Amino acid sequence: MIVGTAGHIDHGKTALLQALTGVAGDRRREERERGITIDLGYRYADLGDGAPTGFIDVPGHERFVHNMLAGACGIDLLLLVVAVDDGVMPQTREHLAIAELLGIRRALVALSKIDRVAPARIEAVRAQVAALLAPGPFAGAAQFPLSSLTGAGVGALRQTLAEEARQIRARSDAGHFRLAIDRAFSVAGAGVVVTGTAFAGRVQVGDALTLSPSGRPVRVRGLHAQNREAPSARAGQRVALNLAGERLNVGEIRRGDWLVDPVLHAPTTRLDIELRLLPSEAKALRHWTPLHVHLGAQDVSGRLALLEGDSLEPGGTALAQLLLNAPTHALHGDALVLRDQSAQRTLGGGRVLDPFAPARQRRTPERLAQLAALCGAGLEDALPALLEQAANGLDPARLERQFNRPRAGWVLPAGVREVATRLGPRLYCETRWDSLGERLLAGLQRFHQEQPDEPGPDRDRLRRYALPELERPVFIARLENLLAAGRLQSSGPWLHLAEHQVRLSAAEEALKAQLWPLLEAGGYDPPWVRDLARTVGRDEAEVRLLLRKLARLGLLQQVVKDLFYPEATLRRLAHCAQELAERDGGIQAAAFRDRIQIGRKRSIQLLEHFDRVGLTRRLGDRRRIRPDSALAVPPNGN
Repeated sequence: MIVGTAGHIDHGKTALLQALTGVAGDRRREERERGITIDLGYRYADLGDGAPTGFIDVPGHERFVHNMLAGACGIDLLLLVVAVDDGVMPQTREHLAIAELLGIRRALVALSKIDRVAPARIEAVRAQVAALLAPGPFAGAAQFPLSSLTGAGVGALRQTLAEEARQIRARSDAGHFRLAIDRAFSVAGAGVVVTGTAFAGRVQVGDALTLSPSGRPVRVRGLHAQNREAPSARAGQRVALNLAGERLNVGEIRRGDWLVDPVLHAPTTRLDIELRLLPSEAKALRHWTPLHVHLGAQDVSGRLALLEGDSLEPGGTALAQLLLNAPTHALHGDALVLRDQSAQRTLGGGRVLDPFAPARQRRTPERLAQLAALCGAGLEDALPALLEQAANGLDPARLERQFNRPRAGWVLPAGVREVATRLGPRLYCETRWDSLGERLLAGLQRFHQEQPDEPGPDRDRLRRYALPELERPVFIARLENLLAAGRLQSSGPWLHLAEHQVRLSAAEEALKAQLWPLLEAGGYDPPWVRDLARTVGRDEAEVRLLLRKLARLGLLQQVVKDLFYPEATLRRLAHCAQELAERDGGIQAAAFRDRIQIGRKRSIQLLEHFDRVGLTRRLGDRRRIRPDSALAVPPNGN
């Protein structure tokens, strides 16, 4: 169990922990001289259950609330300390609000310094604290009047803490390991050590981890869990890790960094959140308000973009997006606290819904429906609604990072399929996947009706025409699925329905009969459009139009403007290029020129055409054959 203190400055939090654990706090000289806690303090004690309980001592001064927030993440039980001579004070209220925003649900109250007041005052403060807690999750929390100086009441609190430790269920260690770093220091003879609370997963000596957001790879040389040397540690424990890495320096690690399994490393500067504004705020929170975001142990500035309206009234909740000024690590469900631009006042807090929020279309009905689904409990609950609104499907690797749910443990709902794309798998709702196929075919049918003289669009043109919202890898996957099923066909680069066929008119057939012998007779140097038109006595534009139509039918290829080669001639030239590549280990322009016996300029034009159609790849002054090219076949087919 991890216990975190809370309360106003000088209410006796540090003295109480010393009385409970027997360990002195305030390790800094300036803390001891000034008599206040400035930074986080950590202590451990066996309360009688055989396992060490961790105590986090946080500063109570308003100037050090950012330090308090760094320690408050990940605690299991709140120990609210209220001095009976002062009663409830500003930081009492603020720390309590922060604990509620962070999702802490168990608390005990220590009424300290009872040796200074009369019994009537103790009862008055008890009633004051009960009224303070009544509206929230800590209503009815047990209160313990005590004195850290005389020891009165400390034993009763210690006994109750031991009972709480036995009752608190160990956190699940499912998922990949992640730890919020709140301290980093160097130990002579050991090197770099970081400490923090483990949020998820397990870690053991020898594991490879990543410092996030920097992306620095490290290895675990040794570790302590709950202040004891151990071979492994798990979620919910205070952990100290001795790290090794190439030229790793403690100056590179800051409070607020994360130590994560490499799978989880995905720094982000945009978070979609479920936001709650504190009822104590005096005015509404406006769209685009600058503020401080506390997430884990990190404090980062940014702006708040409201996704539902332009303002949020005190006590209200809303969907919002945080635009951060520095990258962070976050997962679905992470709690965060928002403070004003000057970092003097807590405004509210929330819960991360999507750590990879979009920069555009963040207010569309489809996106808001996804966020509403993400307000639920977990991946399985949210997945159907997420898929229903996901035009491009969902990337399972991104979902694994977002929810920290290794894919091996997923149970996909009925009606969900995994689609293989060139950029990895995507999850799709079966009905939506089928609908995309029907829309693609309908778009192709419409294209044929509007362009009857064309054999069909190429892949990119069909995507723009039929399914412009799809990412190219998803579109290609859907297209190839339809091609494999025979629901559409391809002729070279052109896509068409099986029943669609471009036919030449009688006049076009007659002109083709005149032009084709001239093109074939030209061999490796066929005539230009102007020469063909002059020979047959036709208008140049008419000849060009027919040759382009024959090229769309796959009978010709246009090498440069107004220069067309029959398909069979191009294949013979491709065979010449292959022979040179096999003989010389590559194709040089001069050797190709000598092989086909035409000028250097035309030879280079042909080689550049082969580059464009994917037969060759240029590397310096040589070209190599791409073995997967449709042209990389000898004319006889062997």
